[in-house]
Amino acid sequence: MIPGGGQPNMQDLLQQAQKMQQDLARAQEELAATEVDGQAGGGLVKATVNGSGELRGLVIDPKAVDPDDTETLADLVVAAVHAANANAQALQQEKLGPLAQGLGGMPGLPF
Repeated sequence: MIPGGGQPNMQDLLQQAQKMQQDLARAQEELAATEVDGQAGGGLVKATVNGSGELRGLVIDPKAVDPDDTETLADLVVAAVHAANANAQALQQEKLGPLAQGLGGMPGLPF
């Protein structure tokens, strides 16, 4: 039975919300510090992004560079960055998913 005539204890709710907020901030910091890779063209182009999806590095194998075909190189770069961002999103879901589910039942929160 919930004390107070069926109403949840506001202090407990506030403490839970503060803990979730702290956990969320910690997870976001971990994401920003974690790097993930993506590649295209069998590894000819490799992109590195942090867990927040910010591009941190790009490595292009000289074999991928053809002055007469820069379009293919551009496509490989886009594909590598896309793959890295997909990996970053998977990492975000892994780190933030459980927190977002915990916050989902609280009114007024955008999850």
